[in-house]
Amino acid sequence: MNNGNGADKPVDEQDAATLTTRQGHPVVNNQNNRTVGDRGPTVMENYHFLEKISHFDRERIPERVVHARGAGAHGYFEAYGSVGLEPIAPLTRAKLFQTKGKRTPVFVRFSSVIHGGHSPETLRDPRGFSVKFYTEDGNWDLVGNNLQVFFIRDAMKFPDVVHAFKPDPVTNRQDSRRIFDFLSLSPSSLHMATFLFSPWGIPANYREMRGSGVHAYKWVNADGDAVLVKYHWIPKQGERNLLQSEAEAIQGKNFNHASEDLYDAIERGDYPEWELQVQTMEDGEHLELDFDPLDATKIWPPELFPLRPIGRMVLDRNPENYFAEVEQVAFGVGVMVDGMDFSDDKLLQGRTFSYSDTQRYRVGPNYLQLPINRAKTAVATNQRDGQMTYHVDGGEGTNPHVNYEPSAKGSPVEATPTGPQHTPFVSGHVIRQAIGRENNYGQAGDRFRAFSPWERDELIANLVSLLTPCDADIQERMIGHFTACDAEYGARVAAGLASTHVDGSASAMAGRA
Repeated sequence: MNNGNGADKPVDEQDAATLTTRQGHPVVNNQNNRTVGDRGPTVMENYHFLEKISHFDRERIPERVVHARGAGAHGYFEAYGSVGLEPIAPLTRAKLFQTKGKRTPVFVRFSSVIHGGHSPETLRDPRGFSVKFYTEDGNWDLVGNNLQVFFIRDAMKFPDVVHAFKPDPVTNRQDSRRIFDFLSLSPSSLHMATFLFSPWGIPANYREMRGSGVHAYKWVNADGDAVLVKYHWIPKQGERNLLQSEAEAIQGKNFNHASEDLYDAIERGDYPEWELQVQTMEDGEHLELDFDPLDATKIWPPELFPLRPIGRMVLDRNPENYFAEVEQVAFGVGVMVDGMDFSDDKLLQGRTFSYSDTQRYRVGPNYLQLPINRAKTAVATNQRDGQMTYHVDGGEGTNPHVNYEPSAKGSPVEATPTGPQHTPFVSGHVIRQAIGRENNYGQAGDRFRAFSPWERDELIANLVSLLTPCDADIQERMIGHFTACDAEYGARVAAGLASTHVDGSASAMAGRA
């Protein structure tokens, strides 16, 4: 008997339009994590987020969920011993930066983000730019991309943006209608989308591609004081990107062109080099800015926060085995060394959990015992067992019978601090709320106006091609967003769509994006 509340319906048909967790709990806010105030930091009791991101991390085996297609190489980082013309010690006590000429071994993995492990390297896609530094204090992973910003500012939305760009779960085809359905309802994406659909969305190769840490991190000095910092890799080879037509011409002959270019350059001794430049900012809200400096969808204007060099990176050795090194290398956004710390960037804090959790699932709980991932310093932990354990972490003088601490029988002991801990003060209500200064359109408009005429032409052509098969409501929302960024931007997309015949077929991102 129907009592009016749907209880006699099959479980899968009850309130199907209401978003829930896997536990069946209705989700009342799927946009923001619980944070202390609207700027963070993020609190641990985000059960919905942890369930959502943990499931997302386990969606593919054994290929990476994102960044599956990649190439890599070994090399070194050489410190300048300064930041620009100033000493670096007042900003950070990280040892790898302190001494001019100091070299730290590195391994770098370049990648595309959305497409699978054997996809063409000519596809329109952000590119990953991840560097593992094997420092004297253990590993530091600087995990970034080539476009300086991202689509979202809260880690809650990470599975959603990737799902929208991945193939349709029914047709297994990428579909611009899915992509722009999400983007049109996510105005935070406008800056990244303006980059992605311009020529910057297809780098010519990995050697002529810049990199960025995207997030605001912190540097901590010997007194425990911190500043915000952003990282940028500037290629000494120059920067070069491809028109859509150029990419299609290359793809018709060689879908491994970027991997081939990197490998062959190193083999012939033409070692690619990047300069690491940083922007620094005093930690705080910076109300004088029209955006929040912790927002991963924003750049810090270089005229206000200049890029200053701190070192250079040279790649001079190819991997001996692709799978053992390039495929099994595992990066974690939270892997930092003394002298570095997290900011309250909400996307950064969610990625800190997600990336290392993915590696434990994808490679195994002992992925850090693999040679490519293992620190080049002594490793002594009380972690034991698990799948594929092949040695026990322990230092000289430790007792193999003791896997706990404290102990009087030879357990590793705590290290002596190199300086005071950074202890930022936070206070506020634990809430789910977006940051106060979103300003979704300002920098996207600046980016459009900064493009050369040919870059604008290519951006508009790519957008019109991809928006043509989309429903009218999606087109109208996107035109509205582009117009809010810049009147010319919106008008040109609208004019392009008006002159294009809509044939009802979805343009596959595999070909055009």
